[in-house]
Amino acid sequence: MTDSSPSQHLFADVLVRVHRACAALAEEGALPSGLDLTRIVVEPPRDASHGDMATNAAMVLAKDAKTKPRDLAERIVTKLRADDLIENAEIAGPGFINLTLKLPVWADVLRDVLRDGEGFGRSAIGADEKVNVEYVSANPTGPMHVGHCRGAVFGDALASLLSFAGYDVTREYYINDAGSQVDVLARSALLRYREALGEDIGAIPDGLYPGDYLKPVGQALAAEHGDSLVKAPEAEWLGLVRAKAIGMMMEMIRGDLAALNIRHDVFFSERSLIEGSADRVAETIDFLREKGDVYEGRLPPPKGAPVEDYEDREQTLFRATAYGDDVDRPLKKSDGGYTYFASDIAYHKTKFDRGFHNMVDVWGADHGGYIKRVQAAIKAVTSGQATLDVKIVQLVKLLRNGEPVKMSKRAGDFVTLREVVDEVGSDAVRFMMLFRKNDAVLDFDLAKVIEQSKDNPVFYVQYGHARGFSIFRNAREVFPDLPEADAERRQFLGIADLERLSDPVEISLLRRLALYPRTVEAAAVAHEPHRIAFYLYDLASEFHALWTKGRDLPHLRFIINNDAQITRARLALVQGVVAVLASGLTVLGVHAPTEMR
Repeated sequence: MTDSSPSQHLFADVLVRVHRACAALAEEGALPSGLDLTRIVVEPPRDASHGDMATNAAMVLAKDAKTKPRDLAERIVTKLRADDLIENAEIAGPGFINLTLKLPVWADVLRDVLRDGEGFGRSAIGADEKVNVEYVSANPTGPMHVGHCRGAVFGDALASLLSFAGYDVTREYYINDAGSQVDVLARSALLRYREALGEDIGAIPDGLYPGDYLKPVGQALAAEHGDSLVKAPEAEWLGLVRAKAIGMMMEMIRGDLAALNIRHDVFFSERSLIEGSADRVAETIDFLREKGDVYEGRLPPPKGAPVEDYEDREQTLFRATAYGDDVDRPLKKSDGGYTYFASDIAYHKTKFDRGFHNMVDVWGADHGGYIKRVQAAIKAVTSGQATLDVKIVQLVKLLRNGEPVKMSKRAGDFVTLREVVDEVGSDAVRFMMLFRKNDAVLDFDLAKVIEQSKDNPVFYVQYGHARGFSIFRNAREVFPDLPEADAERRQFLGIADLERLSDPVEISLLRRLALYPRTVEAAAVAHEPHRIAFYLYDLASEFHALWTKGRDLPHLRFIINNDAQITRARLALVQGVVAVLASGLTVLGVHAPTEMR
């Protein structure tokens, strides 16, 4: 992407003009002064036939102005009709205002795209605020599976989107290397170590990890230690084997992520919270105790739980209910060890201590019940100065031609991320993982995502970009000097008479380009990268539709051999489309090909 500085986009410009109209009415006494204008929005109308944009200004200000929305709308409309950008303003329904912009506006939008290239849509709304996006954070007990894949892609695309919107983003992975699951990993690895030494280990016992992926760990341990660990007591080998297994699993996970072009800035070890010079979990509990947020007490039995499963004892409890949670939460287990929640509080406190007041966590579908308590903890440890947005990523159903895919031999009981990427490619995986809202279950069909058809969104969008370059190649018969390099080509096309683009289908495509910066900002604020994927599909669809119309209506073709002026203008429009498609695909981490076979 280019480093061009963000410029105010068209929707923001029109919003400023609506604010200006309201301020003028206040100066004239037709509106009270000091009204809150932040609730006013300017957005695309629900029906394109109603105009180019719509505003709710009269609807949200009428109550404070002690007048009817339509009456206030009449006054606002009078002001807006005098604006040099606005062709017409009309009142709709109870008091919405529909706006039609003057035709030269759309040529100016295209000039902005030609000037900024792939940097068009870049925003400054983040104002360089530090944001920590933590995603994947899979247990380091084996290769990543297809379920991890969706959270990985979502988190990575969200981080890119926030960066494009002007935030200072850190991508973080939390290594869960301190729980009982890593001791199970160590015991499973020791079994493979004995196997590497020639022992017949038979079937893997229940409760241990059965996948073949631990064989290389066993072989590495055998090469490093010979048979010295065979007769050693567990207390001697457990830490050593655990560290080796975790190290090799994390190396495998990094490789799996790299296959999707995902790289984190920070890998934070849970074990580091309790090992080393300081016990940060104990420090965090002491910090909360001093604030009155930790106490010794008893919890009522969980609703619906059998009495025999309930341990009635005095515990160290976090006063979660004071911060919006349903019940107070234990911080220590009966054996004196910390609960996972206690470590989680300490971990999130380190984020705040590192300067992050804005945190986003991407979690799997089975963690929904955990959100309230962590948000409560963050309110407590930051005195309300930090916010945590938890994005839940729902399950992926892996199919092939509509049939469920069988489990992986290598992993033992699941399909690995790497197998899916190797079969269909990272572009298909990334785009399709984002072509559905994160909290909806996703059907991922390995056969459908490699089809070359309109029904395959990733193909359709990438083909839109490639089709643009195909048009450029054909256009060199009319313009032999059309530059190959992006910046030179944009400059060459920027001198076209863009006002020649006046057909309704051309204006519609220009409207779609104008919507991109607003889409970027809205998606970034909502933490919803799927909005970019949806936008790109709509843009590609309009572009393909215009190309198809040109086959039936020759006057709409991009290349008109006897009219160099309109050809140059339409090539500028094509350039605008490919620039925005490339920008959005880059945000999503998907390639923008110039040729497709």
